[in-house]
Amino acid sequence: MDRAQLADFLRTRREALQPEDVGLPRGPRRRTRGLRREEIAALCGMSTDYYARIEQQRGPMPSEPMLAALARGLHLSLDERDHLFRMAGHNTPSRSPHTDHVSPGMMRILDRLHDTPAQVMSSLAETLVQTRPAVALVGNETDYTGMDRSLVHRWFTDPRSRRIHPEADHPAHSRIFTAELRAVYSRQGTDSRAGRIVDALLERSEEFVALWSAHEIGIRREGDGKRIQHPELGLLELHCQILHDTDRAQALLVYTATPGTESHEKLKLLSVVGDRQPHI
Repeated sequence: MDRAQLADFLRTRREALQPEDVGLPRGPRRRTRGLRREEIAALCGMSTDYYARIEQQRGPMPSEPMLAALARGLHLSLDERDHLFRMAGHNTPSRSPHTDHVSPGMMRILDRLHDTPAQVMSSLAETLVQTRPAVALVGNETDYTGMDRSLVHRWFTDPRSRRIHPEADHPAHSRIFTAELRAVYSRQGTDSRAGRIVDALLERSEEFVALWSAHEIGIRREGDGKRIQHPELGLLELHCQILHDTDRAQALLVYTATPGTESHEKLKLLSVVGDRQPHI
């Protein structure tokens, strides 16, 4: 671990980011060049003290998840992310098209949606980063580990994951999730994360076995409508717009509601009800 170079790199990248780059107001009294330490810490989901100690060359060796969070919060490119990992004494993450690293461009878009439910997901339905309103709407989906990182895996193995949708919608979601997983499986092959998820689900879920054996592919969702069952706000009828980043097989999902509808008013209340926890 090269503490001096790591600290200097973090400081220069923090100072290169402007408030407008991450959706923050500049304010009339800002004197700091770039972002403040507490602002970067908040973007990375860590304490200000933890971040400050690394930048001051007195912190512990950051873990790989912490470095991944720093790379997202600082909007690093893949080259910069790899440099960050090497200076912190870790091997660089995979450079495959299915990396968990969210591109700076996608992060810039997400930062401007701070008051809107939005999240970036991988092709395996793994949530990589969420806005606060998205956490309030669907729960914190970034804390899962192992195969449970994939919503498809949770859908067929944990009944609690289905509570977010009305029961009448479950059969359609099951078919769509299976077809989408099959599409990824066909691209990545058996010796891949998709292949391991398929093998696990074939062992654990009779419903998945039946759907997988049907060989459905390319099932289209009807429009962009999606119904979310919130434990406090009740049923929300939303639109889900999707922006694909084809280079990294990732997608940005943005939830909106038709102005003037009851669901539109309920979306405004997400900041009041607070963050939902996983497994509600």
